[in-house]
Amino acid sequence: MRVLVACECSGVAREAFRLRGHDAWSCDLKPCSDGSPFHLQGDVLPFLCDAWDLVIAHPPCTYLSVSGLHWNGRRPERAKLTEEAARFFMIFAHLCCKWAIENPIGTMSRRYREPDQIIQPYNFGDDASKATCLWLNGLPQLLPTYRVAGRIVNGKERWANQTDSGQNKLPPSPERAALRAVTYQGIANAMAQQWSN
Repeated sequence: MRVLVACECSGVAREAFRLRGHDAWSCDLKPCSDGSPFHLQGDVLPFLCDAWDLVIAHPPCTYLSVSGLHWNGRRPERAKLTEEAARFFMIFAHLCCKWAIENPIGTMSRRYREPDQIIQPYNFGDDASKATCLWLNGLPQLLPTYRVAGRIVNGKERWANQTDSGQNKLPPSPERAALRAVTYQGIANAMAQQWSN
């Protein structure tokens, strides 16, 4: 298949598909962090005109996620950015090929439709918790591959990326958003394996 992983610079999902023999490419405004020649740096929109069998889109979630939306009431300029981000998200939802759109829980469940599924990295072999929505077109829901049990804190499961209270362990920094956006390897592997058929 010809696969485009949109808005990804880590190369994790791209390489999972390439390892299975697919002609997979990533595209992002930023250069790829793995130095791959199979990365298209720039605006993804012109590349969507190419013939792709599958597009996996990771549109920026800063202005779409629940964690960011609460700022819209305090910072009116953010509401405009949320509208722009929602329009960008919907470009992927109108593609004619098979596609998956990945985003955290946020406003697109109301603006567009409920996601087809919500997945967790710990159900795909990674010691991490991060509820991730998938909107799917022409693709089956991902089946869990291997569940990693969390440590028990006050009767609740917590994973390696969480504090005991359930917050993300990464402290505020310029790199935090990019680090949190990297696709978990287990999820990328499941996509490549299960969506290759």
